[in-house]
Parts: sequence; C-alpha cells; structure tokens
Amino acid sequence: MGRIEILCSYIDNCDSFADVGCDHGYCTQYALKSGKCKSAVIADISAKCLAKAETLLAEFIEKGVCRSVCCDGLSGVPQDTEQVLIAGMGGDEIIKILTRGFVPEKFVFQPMKNVVGLRKFLLERGCKITDDDIFYDGKYYFVIKGERRGGTEEYSSAELFFGRDSLKNPVLKSYAQAELIKRERYFDDCADSSARKKTANEINLLKEVLE
Repeated sequence: MGRIEILCSYIDNCDSFADVGCDHGYCTQYALKSGKCKSAVIADISAKCLAKAETLLAEFIEKGVCRSVCCDGLSGVPQDTEQVLIAGMGGDEIIKILTRGFVPEKFVFQPMKNVVGLRKFLLERGCKITDDDIFYDGKYYFVIKGERRGGTEEYSSAELFFGRDSLKNPVLKSYAQAELIKRERYFDDCADSSARKKTANEINLLKEVLE
C-alpha cells in the first residue's frame, strides 16, 4: 500500500470527517466512497490546492455531503466534527493548528517533522493515543491516531522518540539505521554543547532499537 492507502486505513467509521490541509482530497474521496463517513469537510489554506480537491470531489459536493472551506487550519471546521485528519505538515504546524483551534474528538495525524513534540503536546493534554506507528513509502512516515479524552499511559523515552507501536514494527530498524548515520555525522561536526548532548541521547536511543 502507498501513503494515501495507509493513511486511509486509520480512518474510523464516523458521521462527520474533516481533512485539514486536504491537498488533492484523496483521503476524503476514500472516506466518502467507502462509507467511512456520512459527511465531510475539506479544508486548505491554499485556494489552488482546494480547487483540485473540489474537482475530485465534485459529485459529493453536488450531493451536499462534502463542503469545501478555504481557511487557516481548523478555523473553518465545526468543533463537533467527529474525526479530523491532518497529514503532510510539520509537527510544529499541527501543534499551532490545534492550539489556535481545538483538539478533535478523534484524530489521525501524520507529521513530517517534530513528531516527538506533537506526541508530547497530545500526552500533556490528556489525549488517548491508540495507534503510534511508522510506515515506509519512498520515505519514512509516522502516524498518530487517537482521541481527545481518555489519557495514555506514560511513555518511556524510546516510546516518545519513536512511537509505542513503532517499536514493534520491523520498519523501525531500517529507519533507525539511516537516522543513526545522520546523527553521528551531525554529532562529529556540532560545536554547540547542548545540541551535542541532545544528539548523544538520540544516538543512544537509536542504538537501543538496533540492538
């Protein structure tokens, strides 16, 4: 399966669904065609990207089961939306979107950077993380699925860095090997003491995974 198909596999059956930063709208198309959701909102800050999704989802928009909103983050998404997907953005950007807007009742996040920061954010707010995994489709992707309420058992350092389910996924080994090489090179060239300390800790975690 490719990235889109894998992301769609994490979507639960729901009444209302929103794809924030929807780009072409493929995930929403899947959710509506498969009956995973009864209604959907596609949202993107880029009118150009949104137009592509509107073209793809024209039949659903005409039926009144899909609504298009050009907005920043969650600003145009109803707060009672049952499930929200945010994929392809940096973890910091997702955190900003959630802080300015709201943490959805159910969510699927696929951050491109700073997944650790996003995990910390969700855990500190008492979210229940149900899936925290890694997959490969030309590059490595982390995906976090969960709910606004319910809480999660405290994460270990390794779980926070890699994801609880990722630690049981064979894909993590190849990811760890590639990341170890990058961080060892960075450590050798880094002069900043705090950055070296942080990188040394990350190197140790990567080595633990590979043992």
